[in-house]
Amino acid sequence: MADNVNEFFQQFKQDIGRLKEEAPDVVNGFAGMFSKIMRDGAVTLKTKELIAVAIGVAVKCEPCIRLHVQKCLDVGCTRDEILEAASVAVMMGGGPAYTHMPVVLETLEELQSWARAKTG
Repeated sequence: MADNVNEFFQQFKQDIGRLKEEAPDVVNGFAGMFSKIMRDGAVTLKTKELIAVAIGVAVKCEPCIRLHVQKCLDVGCTRDEILEAASVAVMMGGGPAYTHMPVVLETLEELQSWARAKTG
């Protein structure tokens, strides 16, 4: 379990580094859009991250789930808030979304374990 989460974040960091070199316009364009949208506005950043987790579950995007669970924790979302947002996605997306709930749990558990180890 931990290996999957750790490997994902390590590999993602490497992949983005390669993309910055090979396709900088894609990275810069997406990063610009992301930074404009993912901030407090009429909807708080915390709420936007919960929405992003739910959408990740609904569209069955494992990288999206992992990255936005991490971002949810970074902006102060609780475990219960994250699981409830993901549960709404299951209600809307049915069985295929349901099968991605373990990704949410695995990522949550591992990231919270890392946070406890840092403060601990």
